[in-house]
Amino acid sequence: MTKDILKGYEDAANDLAQRFEKISSAELLAPVRGHFPKKPSRVLDIGAGTGRDAAWFASFSHAVVAVEPVDALRNAGISKHKLPNISWIKDTLPHLSKTIALGKQFDLIVLCAVWQHLDEAGRKDAFFALRRLISENGKVVMSIRHGAGVPTRTVYPANVSDTLKWAEERGFTTLSKVSSQSVQYQNRQADVIWTWLVLQSQDGDH
Repeated sequence: MTKDILKGYEDAANDLAQRFEKISSAELLAPVRGHFPKKPSRVLDIGAGTGRDAAWFASFSHAVVAVEPVDALRNAGISKHKLPNISWIKDTLPHLSKTIALGKQFDLIVLCAVWQHLDEAGRKDAFFALRRLISENGKVVMSIRHGAGVPTRTVYPANVSDTLKWAEERGFTTLSKVSSQSVQYQNRQADVIWTWLVLQSQDGDH
């Protein structure tokens, strides 16, 4: 993810933090909620923002690692969501080197509204990192944006078929693909829609 995109989020962090926290995680994640672990598990929230979804997962007794590269958003999340089963780390897609260095694997990895900020090469590289971080038979849930973004936070068009192909090449199978409207009014006005993917790691070497 480029420095310009991260700066765009940093500069808009105060406004974004308020907007993020007004969104219901239950509503946002409804298209894929049936794929979430039923028992306490290890969850990785990549691009966690203010920790809204991380806190929601933590409320179900999951152990959550929240990854957020933007200092202002991460600090807001640390301040707002003081839960013992959330740990925070500053790291950046696509390589997630600091997260991999933790030496942990996760039963569920969530990438909500971040895929659009990676170009094609970054998306391919991200699957190498995800494969390192996923547990055997673990699931990756991601939302793919279709529609323009703001000029200060570049959005790269995403092809779902290409994403599924790269996932398969890295040892993932597709469990679900579903489209949904945006839960944010501004996005709906801009005709933004989302594709939600659920991928599962196959047995074998990570």
